[in-house]
Amino acid sequence: MALIEVKNLSKTFKKPIRGNGVLSMIKTLFSRKYESIEAVKDVSFSIKQGEIVGYIGANGAGKSTTIKMMCGILFPTNGEVIIDQKSVLKYRKEINQEIGVVFGQKTQLWWDIPLIETFKILKAIYSVSDEDYEERFNYLCDLLDLRSFLNQNVRSLSLGQRMRADFAASLIHNPKILYLDEPTIGLDVLVKDKIRKAIKELNHHYNTTVILTTHDMKDIEELCDRIIIIDKGSILYDGNLEDIKFKFGNIKNIVFPRFEDFDENKIKEFNKAINIEIDDNIRLSFSLNEVDLDALLLLLISEYKISDFKIFDIGIEDITKELYAKNEEEK
Repeated sequence: MALIEVKNLSKTFKKPIRGNGVLSMIKTLFSRKYESIEAVKDVSFSIKQGEIVGYIGANGAGKSTTIKMMCGILFPTNGEVIIDQKSVLKYRKEINQEIGVVFGQKTQLWWDIPLIETFKILKAIYSVSDEDYEERFNYLCDLLDLRSFLNQNVRSLSLGQRMRADFAASLIHNPKILYLDEPTIGLDVLVKDKIRKAIKELNHHYNTTVILTTHDMKDIEELCDRIIIIDKGSILYDGNLEDIKFKFGNIKNIVFPRFEDFDENKIKEFNKAINIEIDDNIRLSFSLNEVDLDALLLLLISEYKISDFKIFDIGIEDITKELYAKNEEEK
């Protein structure tokens, strides 16, 4: 039985239409016209207890809006969210006892008091028993290495320390479900790695269900067996991560250092199906169904004298791009 059921969820926002100039702005005070923006369109999925699910998409795709409706922060225009067989709208207070939330760009910590006092306040808010609090508090302190800054005011913490503290704060009451909205944004590599390990450990130790939105594809590949890809408010894919990698398994990437004499036209003349991206390096992406790999390598070695290059399979970021492109073609 599913722990979370999202049924035909939609959210439409009304945005006032404003003209240019002061006179037009004054007119809108008395006669407002609105345009409707569909942030989420008829989204449905279910999640079992203990799953770690990646909910991914581009900026503005509808990820955070969906998460906020699943938390009860936003009311849906249509549809509903059922958690543990209870409607989020009808049993919001009760369900909030069962969920934890981390928003990467916001905090639930009190800035002007020591971190440990924040945990004590949350203990009282969620009516956590002394015994459960001690067990959970010590476990999280060890897992996230919090003890060295427990007595510091939150405002004095570094970003990495604050994110670890926010992560712990969302788990003090031992929720069944943890929503993570961009939890590693802006963090350095070491802190990201610590957060990822903590998510894995919590899922294993407490069977916590995790719904993760992120732009860091390493988060997805390291943590999630299942992904849901959303674009412009609609679901493009919902399934196993390995299945979608297998589906796009014939896609290869060749990466080599950028150089001044590189001519994109020669690559396009060889085969138009090759996608070229140029930044610090040059990246060629293509399907083995459309491009002869041996012939392409011969071209690179003979024409460009390239000897330093890497060949690797497609990653989840490339798969997402492919799905977006196909979705646009079908419209």
